[in-house]
Amino acid sequence: MHYCLVIFNAIAPHARQALTSLSLTETDISSSNTPIKPASFREALGHFASGITIITTQVNDEPVGFTCQSFYSVSMKPPLVSFSVKASSFSYPKIRQEERFVINILSSEQSHVCNQFAMRAADKWQGINWYLSKPVINVSLHWLDCEIHAEHPRGDHLHMVGEVKWLDLIIGDTSGPMLYIEGQYYILAINRVFD
Repeated sequence: MHYCLVIFNAIAPHARQALTSLSLTETDISSSNTPIKPASFREALGHFASGITIITTQVNDEPVGFTCQSFYSVSMKPPLVSFSVKASSFSYPKIRQEERFVINILSSEQSHVCNQFAMRAADKWQGINWYLSKPVINVSLHWLDCEIHAEHPRGDHLHMVGEVKWLDLIIGDTSGPMLYIEGQYYILAINRVFD
C-alpha cells in the first residue's frame, strides 16, 4: 500500500514567494553573535508544519483545556509522548494537579475548536461536545489518555512528558488530520493507493 499526500489550504490560498538561495559561509554563521529576535524565531518556526492538539482534563467537575502545537512522540516502550506549554499557562497547573490528561488530536473539521481553546479569557467549552470524565472532545481524530511521567522547565516553557495509558480512534475515515503552517490551517488529504 502506498500513500499519496495532497495538501489543501483549509481557509484561503495565499501566494508563495519564490525560494532564494543564500550564500553563507561557515565563517558567517559561526562568527554571528547577534541575538535571535523573538519575531524572527517565531517566523522561522512557523514554516514547520505540524498537527494541532487540545490538552484536556477535568478538576472538581470543571473541564480544563488548551491548544497545543508542540506535541510529539518520545518512546514506544514505554509509550511516552511530550508537549511544551508556557510556564505562565493558566490551564496547565490544573492539569498538573490532576496528574492525568487527554491529548485530543484535531481533525480537519475542528479549526473553530482550535481557535476557541487558544483564547485565554473566553469560555473555551461553550458549544463544545465532549464525553468521558477526562474529557474527550467529539469529532477529534484520535485521543490519548495520559499520566504525567516527567516535567522539565525549559526557558519560558515547561517540557511535559506523559505516559499513554489508553488510546482510541473516535471518527470514521471521512476526516483527515488538521495541519498548521505559517498561521494557516490546512487539510491533509490522504489518498490510499493499493498495488
